[in-house]
Amino acid sequence: RQPEQQKTSESPLSWFRGVYLPPALHPLNKTFIKGDEWQDIDSTQEKRRAFLQDFCKKYNSRKKLQTHLVHLVSRIYVEDRHKVLYCEVPKAGCSNWKRVLMVLSGLAASANNISHEDVHYGKHLRKLDSYDLKGIYTRLNRYTKFIFVRDPMERLVSAFRDKFEHPNSYYHPVFGKAIIKKYRHNADEEALKTGSGVKFKEFIQYLLDSHQPVGMDIHWEQVSKLCYPCLISYDFIGKFETLEEDANYFLQLVGAPAHLKFPKFKDRHSSDKRTSAEVVRQYLKELSKEERQLTYDFYHLDYLMFNYTSP
Repeated sequence: RQPEQQKTSESPLSWFRGVYLPPALHPLNKTFIKGDEWQDIDSTQEKRRAFLQDFCKKYNSRKKLQTHLVHLVSRIYVEDRHKVLYCEVPKAGCSNWKRVLMVLSGLAASANNISHEDVHYGKHLRKLDSYDLKGIYTRLNRYTKFIFVRDPMERLVSAFRDKFEHPNSYYHPVFGKAIIKKYRHNADEEALKTGSGVKFKEFIQYLLDSHQPVGMDIHWEQVSKLCYPCLISYDFIGKFETLEEDANYFLQLVGAPAHLKFPKFKDRHSSDKRTSAEVVRQYLKELSKEERQLTYDFYHLDYLMFNYTSP
């Protein structure tokens, strides 16, 4: 986390000062691609890669970032059979991606039979920070690195709905209680005791507070601080908005078994309406104009890096 005085006095882009430029992008290995059905997706992919590379060149300098390599790769999952590295961005298809990695690695026969608990708490998949420095460097240099991102406001609202609008034995007592205690005037005893019923406006007050009563969480942390896209040159940039076609093209790229397709099912709360631009608009109505602007500012880098249209 940035010190408070830096947060208030520096622009969002200042966070990238003092970073080595990443090496030039490697051309994708397309030996497994057959036919021309993927041409449009491939063209889009090359544009995304070039766009991010140009952004990083524009806003980086050649000074060194004082961050340990092990921290930079702490969200990256490893699949050694097909030599891929996946940086997990919560609320952008990560549960199903971890299911796919389990199938690729031989831990499961089908993605459809893996429970949510096995995906997130089974510890079947290994993270890159669990290797020694040589193992980390070798995989960063030789493996295909990929990331899937999502419109920042949609990702934020999706995280809020998932963690605060449904029963949750972790987020309600840990985050909910702290948020209600600090931001709800005249909160009743039940709300203070359980942490249930957090309002979106209260959640945003917490998100924007330089004196947060409880720390950040990966479900609403910026992608720029989860995956460090200007330090780690990702070979493939998928988007949640085109999840299925991007994912299945990527599986072709890395030589996945022909039967393996990216799962279509919604991981949890399957009866809920998916978080769309229209759903986001309804939630943003609860905020003041200033709160909406500050929330956009919070995710400013993510909007710029991945070429999302500002709301």
